[in-house]
This record gives sequence, C-alpha cells and structure tokens, in this order.
Amino acid sequence: MVHVGIGYDVHPLVEGRRLVLGGVEIPHAKGLEGHSDADALMHALTDAVLGAIGDVDIGHLFPNTDPSWKNAPSRIFLEEAARRVRAKGGRIVNVDVSLAAEQPKIHPHISAMKANVAAALGIPVGKVGVKATTNERMGFVGREEGIAAMAVASVDLPE
Repeated sequence: MVHVGIGYDVHPLVEGRRLVLGGVEIPHAKGLEGHSDADALMHALTDAVLGAIGDVDIGHLFPNTDPSWKNAPSRIFLEEAARRVRAKGGRIVNVDVSLAAEQPKIHPHISAMKANVAAALGIPVGKVGVKATTNERMGFVGREEGIAAMAVASVDLPE
C-alpha cells in the first residue's frame, strides 16, 4: 500500500555560513542558519519520508539541543529516514521537493542535488524531483531573509 508524507522546512539566511541545499554547497554571500548544516531541502525531504511511514519528525530524531548534530551534514538524516523505511519492509517510490528562494539561482545545481538525494535514499535519480521558484519578492523569502523547502514522499509499505 502506498503512503504519502509531506515535509516543510525553513531557515534564515545569515552571513558567515555556507549555503548547502540538497547536499550541494552553493556559492552565495549568505548561508542558512541552523544547528546542523541547515540543508532545508534535505530536512523537508527527511520529514516527508518519515511522515509517509508514520514516524516521528526530524526534530525528535536529531534534536538541535544535541551537540552531536552540530554542523552535521543533513544527508545522514535523510539516510536514517530511508533506513527506517527499509526496516518496515517498505520502499521509497519517489520524492519531490520545491525550493523557494529569491537568490541564488538554484537551477544550475538541480542535477547535483537530485543525485545526492537519490544516493542518500538509495533510489534511482529518476525518482527524485527538485524544483525551484521565487516568492515574487513577497514575504521573508522575497526579502531574501530565508529559504523554504516543501517536500512530498511516496512510500510503498506492506499491509
């Protein structure tokens, strides 16, 4: 039976941090603030996969109060979500994520992001969707104060 989960994540843009999205370091004047590497794309996908199997969210598994996750690569969070799917006898059918950012331009990095996500989840790259949009200069995204990610995951679980 196919189950679907959704995920959402947002982080503020700040000076003095590197910008990592989908496991790709993107040259930019600002990076995302957070306890780990603040990869909003991988955080949203992690929650989507966990939601599809009815599990807890990323904050319960990897709390920002735990020093062991300080500056951790978010790929390990996504790998753990995939491991939990397999532990339930399931398989990830596909995932899709949309990024909302005014700057920098995301399109040149999408292929690398898709490859990183596919590798972390153990699925073919053709089962990974990554898209980007702006917020048409509206809200915190439009003012370039942060970046948001929305994700969905489809997981096939035994009955």
